Amino acid sequence: MKLHQGKGHYTSLAEINITPFVDVVLVLLIIFMITAPLLREGLAIDVPKAEAGKMTQNEKDVILSIDKGNRIYIGKTKKPISLQELNAKLHAIYRNKSEKNLLIQGDRSLRYDQVIDVMVIAKKAGVERIGLITESAPK
Repeated sequence: MKLHQGKGHYTSLAEINITPFVDVVLVLLIIFMITAPLLREGLAIDVPKAEAGKMTQNEKDVILSIDKGNRIYIGKTKKPISLQELNAKLHAIYRNKSEKNLLIQGDRSLRYDQVIDVMVIAKKAGVERIGLITESAPK
């Protein structure tokens, strides 16, 4: 605290030195800028827990269904599409969408790699968030 002479009397001049604070903030900013891209290495998947309440669906959400025969359906269409067609369809759907969310509803008997193949294609088509639709557990 400095003392300042004004009109013959000494008055206190209380100023906070923010230089150390700015230095710390800049160091933290640099650390977060370096580590943030490293955290996005895997697929961003929102898997609802079985004990959780019912998930609210938005009208903008696209639902992709996979049945026991590994046939893929988008939305409420009854015509199945192949994995090769899926990339082009998803590109067309998500080209101008602001929210790029996809909900996958897979049959219980599907193999893990069959669902992963669909998820990889969806990520390449521009989907940002993928959710898995499940049934709630019996209480």
